[in-house]
Amino acid sequence: MGGVRELAAPFVVPGPCGVAVRDRLGHLTPRDERVLRAVGEHQGALASGDLKARCADGLEHSADSWASRKRELTALSSSRIAGAITKATHDQWALARRCQAAHIQTLEAGIRTLRHRLSLPIGEKGTKRAAGGYRSRSEWFRKSRRLAALEARHAAVVADRQAGRVRVVRGGRRLLNTRHHLAQAGLTEGQWRQRWEAGRWFIAADGESGKRFGNETIRVTPDGEVSIRLPAPLAHLANAGHGRYVLTPRIAFAHRGAEWADRIAANRAVAYRIHLDTQRGRWYLTASWQRPAIPTIPLEAARARGMIGVDTNADHFAAYRLDRHGNPMGDPRRFGFDLSGTAGHRDAQIRHALTRLIHWARRVGVAAIGIEDLDFTTEKTREKHGRRKRFRQLISGIPTGRLKARLVSMAAEHGLAIVAVDPAYTTLWGAQHWQKPLATPRRTMSRHDAAGIAIGRRALGHPVRRRTAPPPHDRSDRAGHRTAQAEPGDRGREGTRPPATDRPPAGPSPNGTRTREPSASNTARDAPSTQQWAQDSLTHTG
Repeated sequence: MGGVRELAAPFVVPGPCGVAVRDRLGHLTPRDERVLRAVGEHQGALASGDLKARCADGLEHSADSWASRKRELTALSSSRIAGAITKATHDQWALARRCQAAHIQTLEAGIRTLRHRLSLPIGEKGTKRAAGGYRSRSEWFRKSRRLAALEARHAAVVADRQAGRVRVVRGGRRLLNTRHHLAQAGLTEGQWRQRWEAGRWFIAADGESGKRFGNETIRVTPDGEVSIRLPAPLAHLANAGHGRYVLTPRIAFAHRGAEWADRIAANRAVAYRIHLDTQRGRWYLTASWQRPAIPTIPLEAARARGMIGVDTNADHFAAYRLDRHGNPMGDPRRFGFDLSGTAGHRDAQIRHALTRLIHWARRVGVAAIGIEDLDFTTEKTREKHGRRKRFRQLISGIPTGRLKARLVSMAAEHGLAIVAVDPAYTTLWGAQHWQKPLATPRRTMSRHDAAGIAIGRRALGHPVRRRTAPPPHDRSDRAGHRTAQAEPGDRGREGTRPPATDRPPAGPSPNGTRTREPSASNTARDAPSTQQWAQDSLTHTG
């Protein structure tokens, strides 16, 4: 195959197993806000101390140390709050370890690339598979210093991992670094301090099945009343029995409200989290719960009604509908989005584009959407692409992680399956086999539209190219049917044309009008096979 790597088989992506909904806590009284701030600060300090203790344990952590930390927190809060804090601590520590491993892999990829290019003669050209040598001695020298810096950084990170050390910041490292660049962020020191403190608060509780309304610490009744079980040092702030504080506003989940009401009516576990959006000055309550994983449909069932192939780009989704034989139907569709601005704006843009894509898929009646299983972890390093900074920014801008999470969860709610395919060569082969044949004066085909066809065909189990190898030179059928577009039993498939004797005779038609006689051929190629062609004799003149 000329060095073409082996392609991974397509598969149906498993559906989501968790649900989260949010509603605003509006019209809080000043006393309500003071209580929420006090609870957040107190439990946030406990969470920070517990995370510090967990990081100090490192790889020596055990179940006994976990139980010891939980007992210490229980005396300062309650057993349920202590359990929620320790669980959040372990999740955060595990996430830091995974990020540490990913960072090591990125450094190793950069070191390999630098060592390879430094080993080549200066000016040597590269290939599609590997980069060439550096273009000048000065660039070679700078890259050698870059290699030394990466090796030192890699050694430090590996030493931290072997010792069980992680770098964790409650509130976020980005917000911590913003403290040194307040002017660029457009914040004052007071505004940054407010965000920093709010980001380190902890007002959350895990659900517990069998307890009243599914949660004993933060309880929400069916009529929307929210109450919090205060920690022991803040019990004097309670306005209800059993050390509870009832908030003034009521909530009503507009999205999945019926599902949430069914859970709390059956006393099934529901986790709650209360947080403050400092930019808007609003308080929100988020409810989350687990549900049985949605069983994935078989791959053949997903292919039964065709497929929509989607090519993911930095500013739009290029989609094309295909029938179950891989034939493109209709015109390409593009769903644009703008990933500039804040994280909330980017997330909203992705949701809006995916919503339009899913609604179109439901209208046309397909059962699945084919998409590339993208992973740019090793493809966006500066060592791999060198001066191609715009290309690196383009790759980094493609929302692969957010897209996967959003598309799978949103498609599952509409009964659509997601088929992931190998992304290799989809743009190249799509443009080679589909861009030019489908371009018409009224239809503009881009490489991304053609890539959508390639993705859809791969998800359907068909090759990307339009036809298989041509028949033998003798034009017999011993090698099988030439086209791979349709099966023999399908209507409209490519077959033998009716003979010329089946054509209606020329003459008056039933409605009285006369049909036009076939025009005489102008060339030997266009002439009927019954016509006798002979060369006229040359005329000699004296």
